[in-house]
Amino acid sequence: MSEDCDHADPTIKTEAAAQAEARSAEAAAIRRRWITLGEALAVVAVVISALTLWNSWSERADTEATNRAEAQRASARAQTLVLTATRSSERMLALKPVSADQSVQAQSISFPKALGLAPVQTTGEPRVEAGWFADALKKARDNAGMPDDSRGDERLPVAITTQFLADGRTHEDIAIYDVGYTIAGRLLGGHTVALRGVSLVSHAKSGGAQATLDARWAKLLPSR
Repeated sequence: MSEDCDHADPTIKTEAAAQAEARSAEAAAIRRRWITLGEALAVVAVVISALTLWNSWSERADTEATNRAEAQRASARAQTLVLTATRSSERMLALKPVSADQSVQAQSISFPKALGLAPVQTTGEPRVEAGWFADALKKARDNAGMPDDSRGDERLPVAITTQFLADGRTHEDIAIYDVGYTIAGRLLGGHTVALRGVSLVSHAKSGGAQATLDARWAKLLPSR
């Protein structure tokens, strides 16, 4: 009996050792899986954090880019001058910017060379007066063989150089405008020029404004 027990003990011990080893291996595998899962979760957390940071930076960058673009557009609008006119009388047009954010400081109004007129300067009260050019215009119309009385509105091109304030800064604009007018004969008073309004033709460069003005004059009032 004793010999049988002695013979069985090694087998039992071997099986027990094998089971213990298997349990140990399984426990080690479980620990490795947990370590691997933990590492994966850590990586995921880092990735999420990085994506969140990038998204926040991207949104901020987009917002800043949008704000810069809007500021540039606003600045461009502020520097682009368009004048409009209201009739103070038939002999004078009061000029003002279309934009309320602009304020005219001074202007120089040039006429076609064919009229033989010097530029007119204004300060603080932008305007066009018929008396500046009426006699020269009537003479030019007569030389061109145009009718004494106009039919509808006629156009006199002028170059207007304007110094104006916008966004607290001084800017300069040079543009060609058509001054609308009518001319009619009176029995005792001769012909009278009545002003109607102004219309923007184009913006111009400083060196080429007079040539552009003269070309438009030749188009509107060709010589006979």
